Amino acid sequence: MPPFGDHPLVARMSKALVLANIRYWITVAPLVRTQLSHWARRAEDIPDSALRLLALVNLGEEGFNARATATLATLAPRRYRGAATEAIVALQIIYDYLDSLVERPLASPMSDGHRLYQAFLDAIALDREPCGEYYPPGHASADGDYLEELVRTVRGALSRLPSQAAIAEVSAGAAMRCAEAQVRAHAGSLDGAQLELWARERAIETQIQWREFLAGAVSSGLALHALIALAADPRASREQAVAVDQLYLSLCALTTLLDGLVDHDQDLLSTGRPGYLRYYDDRDALAQGLDSVIDRAAHKAWETPNTDHHLLTLVGIAAYYASAPTAESKFAQALMSGVTHKLTPAIGPVLALMRAWRVAGRLGRAFASTTGRR
Repeated sequence: MPPFGDHPLVARMSKALVLANIRYWITVAPLVRTQLSHWARRAEDIPDSALRLLALVNLGEEGFNARATATLATLAPRRYRGAATEAIVALQIIYDYLDSLVERPLASPMSDGHRLYQAFLDAIALDREPCGEYYPPGHASADGDYLEELVRTVRGALSRLPSQAAIAEVSAGAAMRCAEAQVRAHAGSLDGAQLELWARERAIETQIQWREFLAGAVSSGLALHALIALAADPRASREQAVAVDQLYLSLCALTTLLDGLVDHDQDLLSTGRPGYLRYYDDRDALAQGLDSVIDRAAHKAWETPNTDHHLLTLVGIAAYYASAPTAESKFAQALMSGVTHKLTPAIGPVLALMRAWRVAGRLGRAFASTTGRR
């Protein structure tokens, strides 16, 4: 595997970046905007005021997640790019919505959490009818079929992809991994020892440490997006789906770790303890964890189709968090510097792009706020 300073590799990744941006802004971004606008209108029609506010806040604050993950749709042949984008956006909205729902008090955190996350599993599994009735008894449920429509949208878009059957088993496993990790991580009745035991047992087959497995599991929505993009390739195979899932387990772990890194100070302020980073004994252990997931992801990328694009995704994840203002905090700066150094010089153009995206986002919100007051 060439290092990230290898000039031919950097040149190929730069080419992949240019091609992905052309495809994204011309063919994917307009579809994402249309989809997000549609779901915002649907959210406004949710009868229950608490659920309506939650859905709208998610679309407003987490909308960037859908835009970012939809970049994977640029891997789809143009004929199937629309369906891939539709599935990715709707699934990301489900992921963010459920994440917010399980953060609220639940009468039975485990059973109620599993019931909610059945929506996530139903969205992916086309070999059976969706269960419906995802809200637990006693939980606000008057959402005007918002969640069920999201599930139907993912299923309908997936059914239009030529290799959906090739990814079905692997994507079902990734969805289950994500749902179990999310439910267990949010269930207040489970202590860290029980969660660690679950992660240790599941990590055995993955050849990664339990902390990194758990970090990858809770963010495995990204793995599903990559599998959806693969399903758009008429030549895709189950073996390729397995390779993509293994790669994205590490990329998802990197996402969770870097998210915890840049949110460290805010987590301490709001909850009195760090978020996911509480599973690491010290900064050295966290640095080793970051190194291991980057190395494993880079290695696995060479075993998958579209290697250069997947390496670009690795660099893009790092650049996204490195471009966050909180990456300059006293706690995060040294560790983030180590990550960017490891990916230099390949990360340079992507980091510049991410910073431009953030500036554009701030200007757009400021403009909307200003015009809204007139």
